[in-house]
Amino acid sequence: MIFFMNYDYWKIKRYEKVIVFVMFLLLVLVLIPGIGKKVNEARRWIGIGALTIQPSEIAKLGMIIYLSCGLERKADKLHSFFSGILPFLLVMGAVCALILKEPHLSATVLIGMTTLVMLFVGGAKMTHMIGMGAMGAVLAAFLAVSKPYRLKRILSFIDPWKNPSEEGYHIIQSLYALGSGGLIGVGLGQSRQKFFYLPEPQTDFIFSVIGEELGFLGAAFVIIAFMFFIWRGYRTAMAAPDMFGKLMATGITTLIALQFLINVAVVTASVPVTGMPLPFISYGGSSLTITMCQIGILLNISRYA
Repeated sequence: MIFFMNYDYWKIKRYEKVIVFVMFLLLVLVLIPGIGKKVNEARRWIGIGALTIQPSEIAKLGMIIYLSCGLERKADKLHSFFSGILPFLLVMGAVCALILKEPHLSATVLIGMTTLVMLFVGGAKMTHMIGMGAMGAVLAAFLAVSKPYRLKRILSFIDPWKNPSEEGYHIIQSLYALGSGGLIGVGLGQSRQKFFYLPEPQTDFIFSVIGEELGFLGAAFVIIAFMFFIWRGYRTAMAAPDMFGKLMATGITTLIALQFLINVAVVTASVPVTGMPLPFISYGGSSLTITMCQIGILLNISRYA
């Protein structure tokens, strides 16, 4: 974060092609047996000794940089779908296809939604946005029901108590944790649900632990802090001195905002269960490192705003 905060953000444009090449290279390498590390039937990490790298996290930042450079360069062509919009959608489709092979649906959704927001800010026509949004919704619905485990998650979201020990287990245990916290919580470090009850309490369901240990007040404080960050991020985007800075700030803020909203929505049973870390808080070196790089870039843009 400190490095990117002091590295003029417009210099990143020099390395656009290198970043895109490395992004695709890592997304391909992670799918190769022996290079990609398989955990829970998913091949999402590249293992180098004790170090593991998650290429999908790098792809999130890589796509933001690629879109910011490309949309600024082709600003006068965005009124045309085929010459302006379609090339970006093809690159996004290739990236998402590779990530789906891992499989990693939540990262695919994040990149797709962030791309749409950046295209809108870049100057895409509203008719194109509506068409892309409709196609995206249809594709998301198809992907949601294309795998049996995804369909089970949707059905369990509708009625988690129908099968509380199987498909509905995740949601029910999360609600138990949040409900146990009450107003002020059971105390920092005193969560009971994180011991073998909550699935992935260090990543996907860490907000449930926050709600149990710090109560409604603590959980509300975390939500307010994220909302303040989102507000400041979009303020920075609006005040950025050039289109590249506006697009970078918009993409970074949108990506972190979506991760936060989806994570909180999952643990509060507002949307079906999907794996989504809580930015800055969830365990995971790749996620935290890339997020802090993004924050450094955002802080650098704010210096010129």
